[in-house]
Amino acid sequence: NYTCIALMPQKKAGKVSKAQRTKRQQEEEERRLREEGERCGDSQGVRPQAFCPVDMDIFFFPDGFLAADNAQCMLCVQWERYMRCDGAPDPAVQKEMNTYMCLWRDDPEVNITLVLQQCNLALQLEDLLKDVTDPQEGQKYQKVLISLQELIHSKHHLATEEILKSASENVSTETGNMQTVIKDDNITLCLWANLNKSTRFKSVSFSEAGLSFELPKQLAVSDIAVRILHTRYDHLSSLARMTHLRTHTPSDRVYPAMQSTQRLGERESAASLLSRRNSPEAEESQVSHVQTQMEALDVLSVCSPVRDPIGPPEEHTVINPVAQVVDLMEYTPLGGVFYYDAFHLPPQIQYAHGWKFVQAEKSGLDGHEALPCPLVGVSVTLPDSVVFLEAPQVARWDAAGISHKQWRMDGITDISYDESEAKISFKADSFQAFALMQKTYANLPFQSWELRPLGQDSALYTVNGAFMNISITIQSKRGGLSHLIGKWMSGSDLQKAMVDAGVNIFVNEYAHKYVSSTAKDPLTEHAAYEQMALFSSACAFSWSKWNAKCGAEHLVMQVLSHIDTLYAMSRKLEITETGEAFSPDHYPGSEFHSTFIHLLQDTMSPDGVARTRNSHHLFVDTVQSLLCATRPLMYS
Repeated sequence: NYTCIALMPQKKAGKVSKAQRTKRQQEEEERRLREEGERCGDSQGVRPQAFCPVDMDIFFFPDGFLAADNAQCMLCVQWERYMRCDGAPDPAVQKEMNTYMCLWRDDPEVNITLVLQQCNLALQLEDLLKDVTDPQEGQKYQKVLISLQELIHSKHHLATEEILKSASENVSTETGNMQTVIKDDNITLCLWANLNKSTRFKSVSFSEAGLSFELPKQLAVSDIAVRILHTRYDHLSSLARMTHLRTHTPSDRVYPAMQSTQRLGERESAASLLSRRNSPEAEESQVSHVQTQMEALDVLSVCSPVRDPIGPPEEHTVINPVAQVVDLMEYTPLGGVFYYDAFHLPPQIQYAHGWKFVQAEKSGLDGHEALPCPLVGVSVTLPDSVVFLEAPQVARWDAAGISHKQWRMDGITDISYDESEAKISFKADSFQAFALMQKTYANLPFQSWELRPLGQDSALYTVNGAFMNISITIQSKRGGLSHLIGKWMSGSDLQKAMVDAGVNIFVNEYAHKYVSSTAKDPLTEHAAYEQMALFSSACAFSWSKWNAKCGAEHLVMQVLSHIDTLYAMSRKLEITETGEAFSPDHYPGSEFHSTFIHLLQDTMSPDGVARTRNSHHLFVDTVQSLLCATRPLMYS
């Protein structure tokens, strides 16, 4: 059985003089240098050998490791990149990146297979650019990152255009139209060209991609093409966060960029973006964008709603545009982005008398009169790579509206969700990019939690959430994994992977605005996590219902030794977990200790004490980081 204990903050000490503070800083620096020297010796000066993997029993992104030294890991990454000799530029060298993007922008290659290979390489470079943690370096590479993302999207447009130019040569015998699906690890491209222009057209289904769409009759007889490009990555939400940083809204709530205790995502610099917009280089880059012959149809102008010309005037309701903007702290886009576009069909290849005629000039629906028509519809099967704990919300990308470059939930109607088939359908007032949203903290607050030792430098951390229970195993040695589980990753990568998959148990300094919590003194709480991590190899810690009733200055949890039952605590409480009312009275005969670790150490057997003293510092750091990132004493 567990034993209930209470943790209380220490009394504030007297003021520390400047000399004492300087001495402490020097001691901390010397200790850090000694530890780094030991780490370098263990890793033979080149590659880190000790990792702390994190294994999730419930989901596919289970494993993580904490590197012994971040700088040393960067050296390993640079060395591996150098040894590949694949001609790829070094993302850390801006000159190489600029040269790479200029050459790729001028590359006339439009074959979809080769373009997707080039895009995959660019996405790898993009991930390396996002790993920059230095704020000054982040501002430096921000412009390069945005330009690279725009170039990837432009290449998708060029490859799409090339396919549509030969649409008449790939006509389906059943429908008389061109329909194709192209997939790789990062994107799914669904294309449909309206060659038949049948008035009986209803919808098109891309069964292998889990996508379908509907068009109004006015567009069904037009010379158009429809593209649904599903990217499993999200280039738009980062732009929305940067846009929000440089704008001020009349709302009292603060919506900063998404950030966790160990950095769930990189915060972009608003100042750098403003300088980019105002600089002549930005104008030049906009002009130098790759030109395409496809022109996006604006359904708002092509398909205006039908109105009764003699009816009474409509009453207009004033809606605050800010209220319709998606708060990316409250909601998280899952499953990537779906680009839902309509284009004027490019000139098709014509054959006559053995000759092949290709029109080189621009062609399309120039001068087409506006026609009244209803909304456009789309259906999406939820991606298998993410978990939706609740019915997903649909948000559209506002690229040039009132809320420039933001996700919005207005303009989406007739939403229906079929949970049995995991399919969501809706209608929109225009062709725009859209994403599926889920509340970031849908799985919080925790119903219970437990940190249980599994042996030396090994522990099992379990949280029972509102919708899903998750177990994470922390151990000091790497092991083999099946291809269904995933790959080894750092603590920050583990958090990002879980959040992107819809399984979020991590919180930040703003989480209390969106989920109920138990107010606790932060210094006492984080001191408890530090001391729990030190003894996690030998002691089990668990949730207590009394923690929510003991006040902000106290923490209550259940503790059980892995080797011998604890009988005396820092403050062993007289009450039990099954008691009827909370009482702060301590257990008769128990002693009061100044810190948590003193009480545990004084009551443990020699074997238990030896196990805690032999704990690897990386294992302790990993456990502490995981506890601080989830804060179970506050959010349960």
